[in-house]
Amino acid sequence: MRHVKYALCINKACGLQVEPKPDITLCPKCGEVLDITYDYEYLKSTITREQIEASTDNSFWRYKPFLPVEETSEAPALRVGWSPLYEKHGILGLDTLYIKDDGQNPTGSLKDRPSALCVVKAKEAGRTSVACASTGNAASSLAGSAAAAGLSAYIFVPERAPKGKLAQLLVFGANVVSVQGDYQAAFRLSDMAIQKWGWYSRNAAINPYLMEGKKTVALEICEQLNWQAPDWVAVSVGDGCSIAGVWKGFYDFYQMGFIDKLPRLLSVQAAGCYPVHKAFRAGTEEIVPMSEDTLADSIAVGVPRNGLKSLRALEASNGLAVEVSDEEILAAMCELGRSTGVFGEPAGVTGFAGLKKAVEQGLIRKDEKVVTIITGNGLKDTANALKAAGEPISSPPDMDRLLVEFEKRGVKPE
Repeated sequence: MRHVKYALCINKACGLQVEPKPDITLCPKCGEVLDITYDYEYLKSTITREQIEASTDNSFWRYKPFLPVEETSEAPALRVGWSPLYEKHGILGLDTLYIKDDGQNPTGSLKDRPSALCVVKAKEAGRTSVACASTGNAASSLAGSAAAAGLSAYIFVPERAPKGKLAQLLVFGANVVSVQGDYQAAFRLSDMAIQKWGWYSRNAAINPYLMEGKKTVALEICEQLNWQAPDWVAVSVGDGCSIAGVWKGFYDFYQMGFIDKLPRLLSVQAAGCYPVHKAFRAGTEEIVPMSEDTLADSIAVGVPRNGLKSLRALEASNGLAVEVSDEEILAAMCELGRSTGVFGEPAGVTGFAGLKKAVEQGLIRKDEKVVTIITGNGLKDTANALKAAGEPISSPPDMDRLLVEFEKRGVKPE
């Protein structure tokens, strides 16, 4: 990988430079998370915006020069990325809002991006099995990508994982372990199993390559906006890897001169679980664990292991942090669906819910260019979708009774 310099320990007191082998995890010296560092001068000599625009690969692999993979490595069969960016006017009080619908990925979430990269790195490392702990989306995305790549998958989920996500895992043929406990319990058991059997780890908390997959959503936004970075990007935050990845993507293209500015980040967490925001407001890099009290399961992470990267992304972007209640998240599912036709799961629309609050509080001006990323499809959690939208009208096959039911609901046929 001529374009990759090394993996850098993010602990400023350590700063160890690690050879970017495909199976690296945490810093071997201090145990902190690593960050992939690129040779931008080399990249400038090998790739241009025009070459990217000319690509006929309508997936995130059109950005392969910016991914830490070997030149000879092949992409998995599933088409991941190049999800639509919808332009909407007058929504949430904004003149223009861009909605990046990553629920259109093969298994229905943004996490297909890091999972696709994971199976490539697993093959580079000569592994035949991959594993992770997940609240749901990382699990289903890994199971799908592993199935497409012909690898075995071992998935550990907390017992609260929604049935829609469990169904995906089982259909994809993964070995699924429902752990009796929360996400932290699932993570601990997965880590022990990975160490015991030598599986390739997809856990974003320890695998530095996964954030590189997530950053491709930002690369796409730049190209889809004709190489103009937005003023703001609103992101749902749990473990911290997604918002850090979004920042990394914009940073890459800024270093290349492909965009002329960097956006500010709006980090949105659930009011029942916001450990990253507590540290951000306290001005510390020490994150105190919290309970996982939110229905937005994909961001219910009380001990965010990529919290430090997310904090630094927020600081570097002069970003803001907003929390939203479960009620606001459910309301956002309906508002997004009814105003745009995009169906997002609770965690997927949390960024949208936080953006609404930020605009109402005057934190974001109505004339600023804003992108919100919908990170997961609503079909993954239909129970909460029905909680948000309510039950359908029930009527016997009788027109008079139908009129009565319409009147009860305040429906006025047009």
